[in-house]
Amino acid sequence: MLLAMFAMVLLTLVVGVITLSSRFKSVRAGDVKARYYKLMQGQELPEYVAKTGRNFNNQFEVPTLFYAAAILHIVLQLEQGVGLYLAWTFVALRYLHALIHLSYNHVLHRMLSFFAAFFVVVAMWINLVVATL
Repeated sequence: MLLAMFAMVLLTLVVGVITLSSRFKSVRAGDVKARYYKLMQGQELPEYVAKTGRNFNNQFEVPTLFYAAAILHIVLQLEQGVGLYLAWTFVALRYLHALIHLSYNHVLHRMLSFFAAFFVVVAMWINLVVATL
C-alpha cells in the first residue's frame, strides 16, 4: 500500500515539474506575461499551460480520498488482498488520466479514466467499511 501511495506522490511530482516547465516556457515564448503568475489572472492562457496547471491541481482532489483510504488500510492492517489490488488499480488509472490529459486530451477518454479511478477509490472505502463491520 505504501508503494502505491509513493507512486501517486511520484505522479504528482512529475506533473508538477511539467507544469512548472510549461509556465517557464510560456513566459520565454511570450505567450504569457510573467506578472500573470503573480495572481493567476489578467490574461487568457494557452492550452498547454492551462491543461498542465489543471492536471497538477487535479492531483490534489480525488487522490486525497485515495491517500486517506490507503492510510486507513495500513492502520487497520487491511493492506493485503482486495485493498492492495484496488490501490494499484487507482494508481494505474490516475497515471492513465494524466497521460491522456497531458498529451492528446480526448475528453471522453479522460472522463472514463477519471471516473473509473473515482469508482475504484469508492470501492476502497467500501472495502474498509465492510472489513471493519
